[in-house]
Amino acid sequence: MGFMDKLLGSSKDYPPLSKDDPAAQRLDSLRQPVEKLVSEIKDPVEVVPGDETAFFFIGKPPKKFGVAWVGKDGKIVNFKSLVEERGLSIISLEKLSDRLKQVYIQHQEEPRYSITISEKKVVVTPSETLKSDIRKVIEDTIS
Repeated sequence: MGFMDKLLGSSKDYPPLSKDDPAAQRLDSLRQPVEKLVSEIKDPVEVVPGDETAFFFIGKPPKKFGVAWVGKDGKIVNFKSLVEERGLSIISLEKLSDRLKQVYIQHQEEPRYSITISEKKVVVTPSETLKSDIRKVIEDTIS
């Protein structure tokens, strides 16, 4: 990205994700909650789709970001809901965020694609290892 791209706030262009790609089909299976979540977010969104869950990096990872996910039940979970429902402390959330940052950095070279969800351009990272690493970090924190 050049200086003018940074100045103008341009983001990197990724090739479009084919509708036939398994990642697109996974997102389609969670269509309603995924569209709801994406439509409520003003920041950039990157999604890591799984078979029953889609994980979202919101903002500008790995520097400043939030995380949310949608499960097969359609429920949207984020840091705020973890505090409210699971009683996670601020320290636990900071550790979770730090661990997710490290996972993101480890997978920065994974192929990325773009897709439009709720009229918003979203980055898709269809990586099984990234998905597994995210899931493990979250499960280790909330269990």
